[in-house]
This record gives sequence, C-alpha cells and structure tokens, in this order.
Amino acid sequence: MSSSTEALQPVPAHLSPGRRAWRRFRRNRLGFYSLVLFAVLFFLSLFAELISNDKPYVVHYNGELYFPMLHDYPEKTFGGDFETPTDYLDPYVRQKITQGSNWVLWPPNPYGPETLNYFAKLPNPAPPSADNWLGTDERGRDLLATLIYGFRISVLFGLALTVIGVVVGVITGAVQGYFAGRTDLAFQRFIEIWGSMPELYLLIIFSSIFTPSVPLLIALLSLFTWMGLSQYMRAEFLRNRQMDYVRSARALGVGNARIIWRHILPNSMTPVVTFLPFEMSAAILALTSLDFLGLGVPPGTPSLGELLNQGKANLDAWWISALTFAVLVVTLLLLTFMGDALRDALDPRKADT
Repeated sequence: MSSSTEALQPVPAHLSPGRRAWRRFRRNRLGFYSLVLFAVLFFLSLFAELISNDKPYVVHYNGELYFPMLHDYPEKTFGGDFETPTDYLDPYVRQKITQGSNWVLWPPNPYGPETLNYFAKLPNPAPPSADNWLGTDERGRDLLATLIYGFRISVLFGLALTVIGVVVGVITGAVQGYFAGRTDLAFQRFIEIWGSMPELYLLIIFSSIFTPSVPLLIALLSLFTWMGLSQYMRAEFLRNRQMDYVRSARALGVGNARIIWRHILPNSMTPVVTFLPFEMSAAILALTSLDFLGLGVPPGTPSLGELLNQGKANLDAWWISALTFAVLVVTLLLLTFMGDALRDALDPRKADT
C-alpha cells in the first residue's frame, strides 16, 4: 500500500488518547521530520566541544599519549619554549607534534568559539576557505564554531525560558480559573498592570545596574513570558471546573489541590503542549534581538544576534549575515512546523481522523 494511502487511514479507535495524538502527529510528515531534524541538531550541539574545538582529542608525542581536552599541558611538554598552555594551532607547535612518529587526532572543526585565527592568509572578516569552512567574523573567530555554540546557547536559553514560563503560567492560570470570582478579578487587574510595563526599558535599566549574564537575562524575561499561557490556562480551568467529574469530586469531599492536580490539569494541558514550540521560538527570537542590540548575553559569548550585528556592520562580508540568518530561519521554521503538527494532533475536531 502506498504511503499516501496510509496517510488517509483513520487512527484506530481502540488506542489511548495519547497514542492517538502521537499517530496523528506522525502522519504530519513535515512536523514529524522537523522534530527529528531539530532533535538531531540539538543533540549534536550538546557535544559541540567534540565537534569544534581548538584542542585535539589525543596527541601522541614521543611515545606518550596526551589528552588536551581534559588537561592543559605547557608548551614545553611538546618541545616548545614556554610554560604557558599550548596553542595547538601554532605552526611551530603543529610541526613539533606531527614530526616523525608523532600524530594528532583533531575534532572535525579545529576551532573553538573564541579561537582567533592569527595565521589567516586573508584579513578579517575572511571569506570561506579550506582553513575556515564558513569564513571568519570581524574578530577572526571561526564562523562555523560560533554558529554551533551560538545555536546551542539559543536553544538552551529558549528551553529554560519556556519551562519557567510554562510553570508560572500554568500555576497562575489554574488559580485564576479554578477559584474565579474575586481571585480571578484581582489576578486579571494585576496582569493588565504588569503587562503594560515597558519590558525593553526595564532590560536597559537592569543591564546597566547588574553585570550581564545568561541567568540574569532568563530571570528578567521570565517576568513577562508567563502571561500569554496564563490566559489560556485560565480559560481551560474556567470551562473544566463546571464539568460533572469536578462536581462529583467536590461532592465526595476531595480537596481543591487534588482536584486541580488530578482532575482538571490533565484535561487542560492541550494549550500547554501546543504552544511549547511557539513559546520557544519567541524566546530564541527575543535573545537574538537583545544580542543584536547589545543587551543580551555577556560579551565574548557565542551569539547569533551578535553575528547579525556584525553582518550589518560589514555588508561586504556577506557570509556572516547570510549564514547566521539561515541558521536562525531554519531553527524557527522547524519549531513552527512542530507547533503546527502538535496543534493538529491535539485538535479535538480531528479526533476520529
């Protein structure tokens, strides 16, 4: 039977709701393969130090094995003149550790995110070459290494901000929707006031007071990211609190916390799951925008926003802006396709298709 015919077959009715949703998600090929590709890219980025690093895996020198990624060795260890840590990209050191029976095992890309190519043949920013596959930025850093590490930081930042936003949004939305009345009214007025705060101005003020750091940036942005999801959870709880199974639980004397956790919350998680990819996309885009404005991660941290700013300042170095833009667009597209597939898979109107 052809794959197109299989895609039109209904989901078996005997499956559990979770497995039925997963079957519908898998039938959305664009969303499913986006999930697979994003998971593979993210998994590889977690091992960025093994993919792109200016330190070799192993150095075999004069019959001894050395592991530069685990230990720092002075240059004198390899026949150099100084006690400082070895620069393995130095042509003199390279010649020492590869002569005779000596050998070196390098990562696929022998540059780290902060490695400056002092021995480049062209001035920086240099175009793609055999030494730097995607070129260098204006500081002489390898662009491929910066993109790999910048992608990892962006995704981890998005995950952290999404988790915090989801936890706070679910709690506040559940409290508003379940208790309703004056509690809901007070929360709604607070959200209206808090949502009118100038977020960008607050970030500028705090960045001038405190030392910039990723945890500080997550803390500041998480003050605002929970409000959107909170409104969806509030609506779900307002609807589900009137269901018969909730009234029966109350009549049996079940406590409010147990009703919220065991009965209403599992039936109100559709907005949470559906909006996870979109929330993560917004978080990555927010970090990139702040880095572009110089209000994001500390200087020296690999950043997609900083690379976009460099591309704006160096229009002749097309590879900086083009490649960074491509990485950002592909990341956001994968998350968007995943979100669309999740929304369709959890749509109750498509429960029998």
